[in-house]
Amino acid sequence: MSGRAGTSPGPVAAGTTARPAPAAVTVGTPLVSVRGLRKHYPLRAGFFGGSRLAVRAVDGVDLTVRAGETLGIVGESGCGKSTLGRCVLRLTEPTAGEVWFDGQNLLALSARDMRYMRREMQIIFQDPYASLNPRMRVGAIVAEGIEIHRLARGVEKRRRVEELLDKVGLSPEHYDRYPHEFSGGQRQRVGIARALAVGPRFIVADEPVSALDVSIQAQVLNLLRRLQEDLRLTYLFISHDLRVVEHISHRVAVMYLGKIVEQAPRDELYRNPRHPYTRALFSAVPIPNPRRRKERLPLTGDVPSPLNPPAGCAFHPRCPFVEERCRREVPALAEGAGEHAVACHVFPAPPR
Repeated sequence: MSGRAGTSPGPVAAGTTARPAPAAVTVGTPLVSVRGLRKHYPLRAGFFGGSRLAVRAVDGVDLTVRAGETLGIVGESGCGKSTLGRCVLRLTEPTAGEVWFDGQNLLALSARDMRYMRREMQIIFQDPYASLNPRMRVGAIVAEGIEIHRLARGVEKRRRVEELLDKVGLSPEHYDRYPHEFSGGQRQRVGIARALAVGPRFIVADEPVSALDVSIQAQVLNLLRRLQEDLRLTYLFISHDLRVVEHISHRVAVMYLGKIVEQAPRDELYRNPRHPYTRALFSAVPIPNPRRRKERLPLTGDVPSPLNPPAGCAFHPRCPFVEERCRREVPALAEGAGEHAVACHVFPAPPR
């Protein structure tokens, strides 16, 4: 092993202000466990078929989400974050692996049993303009899950929907309005109310603030934190924005080309990023101070194709610290001190 393997890459600050504490919740036992999850999209090579290729959107992911916490998933666009979230909910059927929710293997459930399980797991979509049916009134959109699962009818259903609208910062008067009458932030609040309508315990938030203005992003993030505290929710929060993930997450996992390359508690990861890809992401975050400069970690080349990922470490063609071993051997995601796990031959997890 190289002499650099035991050295720390050093802290890379993602911002200049103090980090706010995440929502005050009691983090408990694992609620969601993912083991060896894969999602490959097969393609045919050539006009007449021939050998089959596959896009490896998710390529062997292991992770655990504990009850009451927010696990942030961060990475470049196209790294497989959204596909991972959809596979966890079985909105997209995985190619292989296991997804356990509260002791049940979701991939072994029948369609009928899975429909019942939908009450426990919901999703907040990225685009508040595309995720709401423009021909349905807001009250009908939020009430759809209540009707499907037969949770309430008539006056009671309307009362529940109005309470949900109030809980997410809207007015009961918005019940009969259409989505085009709302701003982007208001539409995303409708999407949050829809996700809460059936009383879930686990929510996948798929880039829920990326389409919003910065001032509105803060409002929606604070709303999600308050809802987590009030309703004891568990989040899988997907984003490409390191500052957003820093604000809301308890733990953070970094994805690259369908794999988790680093995972740690939030403060540990932001204070001591070890994987070269994580360090490169942090070094690219701008500092709102023209007099301050920070060291950049430039990456060479382009992201490899998920159709034909490189042998060994998938990051090695762009890594400034690459060694010969990186080109041959796939690094395992090994956990060290402080629950800090890293998949890197050169900068492994900190020793226990």
